[in-house]
Amino acid sequence: MSLATKLRRHRKQPPEGWDLIEPTLEEFETKMREAETDPHEGKRKTEALWPIFRIHHQRSRYIYDLYYKREAISKELYQFCLDAKIADHQLMAKWKKQGFENLCCLRCIQSRDTNYGTNCICRVPKAKLDADRVVECVHCGCRGCSG
Repeated sequence: MSLATKLRRHRKQPPEGWDLIEPTLEEFETKMREAETDPHEGKRKTEALWPIFRIHHQRSRYIYDLYYKREAISKELYQFCLDAKIADHQLMAKWKKQGFENLCCLRCIQSRDTNYGTNCICRVPKAKLDADRVVECVHCGCRGCSG
């Protein structure tokens, strides 16, 4: 679904400041479409979804940084992006909590998705892992988001 379609379905006029962030969001939307149509022959089933997770994370982080870090957008525009589902409000809520500032996706903290009922391997601090071991999350391809 394109960004314009999302906006039409939302049926609200975008608030002031939308024209400043729209080009970047269109870029993310173009990358997302490319990732969705990218051929996935030779990849594992989960590997085909990794680029989509990364773009989703980048888009949400962009909105989060604009509002919380740089304070470059208004509360109305931030809320509009959440209501139009341009950014993931659940992921952003986790970023506000200590220890989850760099969380890659919500599946990495859901214990039901792992074999042993724990967090994902990418949530283990790199200092506690072998230095020569390459760690990739099964769900999103993250190489360590705990710090």
